[in-house]
Amino acid sequence: MLRFYTINALALVVFFGLLLGGFFGDVPAWLYVLFVFIWFLITAIGSFQIKLNYHLQSLNHNYKTSENHISITFDDGPNPEFTPKVLALLEDFNAKATFFLIGKNAEKYPEIVRQIIAEGHSVGNHSYSHSKNFGFFSSEKVIAELNKTNSVLKEITGKDLKLFRPPFGVTNPNIKRALKVTGHFSIGWSKRSFDTTNISEEKILKRITSNLKKGDIILLHDSNAKSVAVLEQLLLTLPPHKLQSVPVDRLLEIEAYA
Repeated sequence: MLRFYTINALALVVFFGLLLGGFFGDVPAWLYVLFVFIWFLITAIGSFQIKLNYHLQSLNHNYKTSENHISITFDDGPNPEFTPKVLALLEDFNAKATFFLIGKNAEKYPEIVRQIIAEGHSVGNHSYSHSKNFGFFSSEKVIAELNKTNSVLKEITGKDLKLFRPPFGVTNPNIKRALKVTGHFSIGWSKRSFDTTNISEEKILKRITSNLKKGDIILLHDSNAKSVAVLEQLLLTLPPHKLQSVPVDRLLEIEAYA
């Protein structure tokens, strides 16, 4: 998929350059506009679809695993109301997960962060601010966000985080350049739940359990009651399918900490 979109983007750039250079002779203005629109559309889709690996390589699954493992991941915590409920469910079902933490939230609730680690889960970086404008940050600002969150988490846990999930799953060249500096792995997903939308619990559960197979990475959030309810039903479906949730670093066979 990465090669497909890269080749298409390069082909578009080359073709547009040839148009500007007059290689194809006189070309109507609307055709220039059309190609600009196509380029913008491809770039926009690639930026908001982390699974496409358009701008950078993200780890979205591990279908080559020999184990019957999946990974349940949670974004946007820690949350004092819902993260403890998520942890209790995971404990009841002997399941392990990965929590991508917002730095400013971790600062407020360090005891929950310590509980996550103590109960055998892994944690990752989800930026410091989780700003809605994160996709427009310069590479320097992205680096500052990741470093600040790493510093916060290291002070709490003693661990230097290597896992990073971009806020909203947005990627772009600035984030790619930032990750080359910080050395974080970009972690995506293969099953997006949309559990923060108005979709019903039943539809969310169907989205993530339909064709669920070993190697899948599921995206949930430990920030609302709906997600907790969906998690319980999800955990009930795993044993009949002989699937077990493990931290994402174990599924992907990478190191979570430096």
